[in-house]
Amino acid sequence: MRDKQGSVVEVLIVFFKLGLTSFGGPVAHLGYFREAFVTQRHWLDEKSYADLVAMCQFLPGPASSQVGMGLGMMRAGLPGAVAAWIGFTLPSALAMILFAYGVAELDMATQGGWLHGLKVVAVAVVAQAVWGMARTLCPDRNRATLAIVTAILVIIWPTALGQMAAIFVGGVFGWYFLRIPGEQPEERAATTLSRPLGMLFLALFGGLLLLLPFLAVEGASSWLQIMDSFYRSGSLVFGGGHVVLPLLQAEVVPSGWLSNELFLAGYGAAQAVPGPLFTFAAYLGAAMGFGPSGWMGGLLALLAVFLPSFLLVAGMLPFWDSFRKRPVAQSLLRGVNAAVVGLLLAALYHPVWTNGILSSTDFILALAAFGLLQFWRVPPWLVVTLAGVFTGFVIS
Repeated sequence: MRDKQGSVVEVLIVFFKLGLTSFGGPVAHLGYFREAFVTQRHWLDEKSYADLVAMCQFLPGPASSQVGMGLGMMRAGLPGAVAAWIGFTLPSALAMILFAYGVAELDMATQGGWLHGLKVVAVAVVAQAVWGMARTLCPDRNRATLAIVTAILVIIWPTALGQMAAIFVGGVFGWYFLRIPGEQPEERAATTLSRPLGMLFLALFGGLLLLLPFLAVEGASSWLQIMDSFYRSGSLVFGGGHVVLPLLQAEVVPSGWLSNELFLAGYGAAQAVPGPLFTFAAYLGAAMGFGPSGWMGGLLALLAVFLPSFLLVAGMLPFWDSFRKRPVAQSLLRGVNAAVVGLLLAALYHPVWTNGILSSTDFILALAAFGLLQFWRVPPWLVVTLAGVFTGFVIS
C-alpha cells in the first residue's frame, strides 16, 4: 500500500476527473471509486474500502459523496475531505447553476442517445464492482449465500428501510456465523482525526439540526431559512440521492420559492450531468425567487445540503476505525460487507440494468464495456466517453 498521507492537490485532481466522468448514479460512483482508489492507485485495500462503504450506508445522506469524503480524509486529513468533495461536486454543480441561468441548453435530438449510452455503460461499471468485491468479500459459501439472500431481500423490498434491514441482517449473521478464531486484523488506511474532534463534529451536526429550525422562523433572514430547509433535507435522507427529491420539493414548491414546473425541469437536467444527484440543490438555490438567487443562492443551497454528510463522516471515522478492529466487530463487518455486495447486486438489476438494457444492442454495448474495463483495463472515463459517442451519434 502506498503512503497513507498524500497531498490535497493530488486528491483534488483525482476527484475532479471523477466528477467529470462519473455518470450512472451512486452505485456506479462506488464502482468508479473502487477502480480508481483500490485497483489503480492502491490508496487502500478492498476490505478497507468495503468498511468505508458499509459505514456510509448506515449514515443519512448521499452515500457515494460520503465515501468520497472519507477517501479524501483518509488520504489527506480534513483538507483532503474538502478537496475530494469540491473535486467530485464542482463539475455537476457548475452545470446545474448554468442550467438555472438558462445557458446550458442541450440538443434534445441527441440528448436521449447520449444519456442512454451513459446508462448502458453504468451497467458495466457496476457489474465490474460486483465482480471484484464479491471475489474478495464473499470468498466462501456462507458469505456468497448471504450476498444472494440480501440481493433478493432488497429486490423484494426496494426501499431505504429494506436496505437498512438487509445490512442489519448481514451484521447479525456475521456476528453469529462468521467468526474466524485467531485471525489478526489487517492494517487499514486510517484517518488522523482524534476522537474528541470526531465528537465535536457529531455534536455540531446534531446542534445545527435542532437549532436551525428555531432560528429560521417566518420573517427571519432568507439565508437562514434556505440553510435550514436544505440542511434538514440533507440530514434526513436514507437510501440515496433520489430520496432527497421529495424532501426538497416539499421545502421549495409549497412555500412558493420555486414552481413545480421549474423543479421538474431541473430534475430532468440533473440526470444529464455526472457526479452526485445532490447537486440538484445548486440548481434550486440558483433558480429560486427567494433569498440570494443566482450563483450565490446555488452555492448556499449546495453547502447546506452537503454539510450534514461532511459532519457525519468526520465525526464517525475516528470511532469506526477503532470499532472495526475488535474481533466481534470484524465478524459483524464480514456479514455487513457481504450484505453490501448483495446491495450492489440488487442495484445492478434495478435500477441500473432495468433502465439501461432495453435491447440486444444495449446488452452488446454493456458487454463490450465490461470487457474493456475488466480485462483490457481501459480507463473508465474513456469507456464512458466512447459509449456516449456511440449511442449519441451512431444509434440515435
